Amino acid sequence: MSNSDNIIHMELENGLVVIEMLPEVAPNHVIRIKELIRNSFYDGLIFHRVINDFMAQTGCPEGSGFSGSGQKLKAEFNDTPYTRGTVGMARSMNPDSGDSQFFITFGDCAFLNGEYTVWGQVIEGMEHIDEVEKGEPPANPSKISKMRILSDTEALNVEAV
Repeated sequence: MSNSDNIIHMELENGLVVIEMLPEVAPNHVIRIKELIRNSFYDGLIFHRVINDFMAQTGCPEGSGFSGSGQKLKAEFNDTPYTRGTVGMARSMNPDSGDSQFFITFGDCAFLNGEYTVWGQVIEGMEHIDEVEKGEPPANPSKISKMRILSDTEALNVEAV
């Protein structure tokens, strides 16, 4: 498995965000996120909860924050700290309720450490997350145009040649 199999290209209306998935710390979350991406689940979804200086949350197909893909994941808490650009799995009070919703932190959020599963890290384009419309919900929510796994797009490019 190449490293590009763990790189996400998340296209926002204002630019490209590159996320490195962390299968070594949350293998089951990474597997599920890849399934959802490959099924185009995230394409067109909004950031429905964006709190200034905290985080931007997406992954709800209704845009309300109360739905998901219908498949709950067992928490994979790990020692990876929540810093700027950390990608974590949203959940309810039940630790094993993560589904399709995830969030990206704007800065250090040590109070989340060990409480929410970290499964990725933004490695490029964090300035585009900073520009996501704020609000709970935002008046004019920012949207994911599409999400792809880099190795899948590389394979498509090779086939096109």
